[in-house]
Amino acid sequence: MKKIFLYFSIFLTLFPALSIEAQEMSKRDTLKLRYPDSYLDTVKVEKIFMLNDYTSIGFEAGVNFNRMTFNPSYTQDWRYMPEYYELTMTKYGKLFGYMPYFGVKLGVAYGHQGYKLREDEETQSVATVNGASEVDYKYLELPLMSVFHYDMPNFKIYAEVGPYAGYRLSIKRIGDFVDPDIATVFLDRDRRFDYGLKGGVGFSIVLSPFEFFVNGKLRYSLNPVFDPDAFSKYYYKYAYPFDVMVSAGIQFQLTKRTGKTAKMLKEEAKMIVNERYNGNAGTDR
Repeated sequence: MKKIFLYFSIFLTLFPALSIEAQEMSKRDTLKLRYPDSYLDTVKVEKIFMLNDYTSIGFEAGVNFNRMTFNPSYTQDWRYMPEYYELTMTKYGKLFGYMPYFGVKLGVAYGHQGYKLREDEETQSVATVNGASEVDYKYLELPLMSVFHYDMPNFKIYAEVGPYAGYRLSIKRIGDFVDPDIATVFLDRDRRFDYGLKGGVGFSIVLSPFEFFVNGKLRYSLNPVFDPDAFSKYYYKYAYPFDVMVSAGIQFQLTKRTGKTAKMLKEEAKMIVNERYNGNAGTDR
């Protein structure tokens, strides 16, 4: 009987404390579930520069500078062509899930390849290929680039590199000795498909959701423009396109580039209110 009375006395002693703690927990749970947006919007959350994983589309236009890597070599000049256009889609994210400032860019580009031979100082003559001293290819390509970038609130610098696949849409042979029948015709020994490596650097002025950029790119083909044995079965001749592109353009951000989303801000506001409430509750007790 004394044990029963003792247990009953302990219960009566602890019951008020347990009841108060239960009420406090209930209040906290209620606060977690019932924050109105109008209240959370008034909570001041520290604003910091934070780069999100985001997606953008872009367009650029510029110029081409073309030449060839010949073997055996020819004396040549750079060709200047004013048509270079590219549409791109870029997905910025983290490499392997944790390395920031990485991205992948997929593009469709239109431009020129070709070469322009000039007089050799020793021979005092201009070499020709199929009677032409200059050749122009109109060209379509699909580059797939890895992008490495460093961002500030309104400025970005970046470098990109990757493979490409291309197709020569047309050919134009220019020179005094060109046969008119082949001036604009691909021959059996000409190669129209192309592939190689492309890379470049650039910078952007960022006025979200727009980014205005300028860049320079190099493109080197790993596939010659004609069969190496096209002119001799014993002495091979190679010609690999090597091009420089300079362009400017604009990107439009499809998703939020920097800062915290509305959902992230509300979650942080909830945490701040909970910390304040918990701190005050601990002081009162």
